[in-house]
Amino acid sequence: LDNLDAFNPQSLSNISWAYATAKESHPKLFKKLADHIISLDNLDAFNPQSLSNISWAYATAKESHPKLFDRFSSHIIRLDNLDEFKPQELSNMAWAYATRNESHPQLFKKL
Repeated sequence: LDNLDAFNPQSLSNISWAYATAKESHPKLFKKLADHIISLDNLDAFNPQSLSNISWAYATAKESHPKLFDRFSSHIIRLDNLDEFKPQELSNMAWAYATRNESHPQLFKKL
C-alpha cells in the first residue's frame, strides 16, 4: 500500500478492523494507516462507526499511535453534539482510549 489516497474512510476502517479481528500483527500497516489519517485536512468524511472501529482496532491490535488518538479527539470535541454516535460506538471509543492509556479529559467529558 504505497498510497492510501484512493481509500475512503470506510475502507480504512475495514482494513484496520480486519487485521485487529484476525489478530494479525502488522505494525507497518497500522502506522501507515494512522499517518495517512492524521495527514488529512479534516476528518469530516469519517462517520462515527469509522472513528469507533479504527480506535477499537488500534486498541485491540495493541498498536500505539498517540497522534491518531489526538486527531480523533480533536475532531470529536469540535462536533456540535454526539447525536450521530450510537451508544456502542461511544463505548468502543472510551474503551479504546482507556486501553491504550490515551488521556483526553475533554473527550471523556464530551462522551
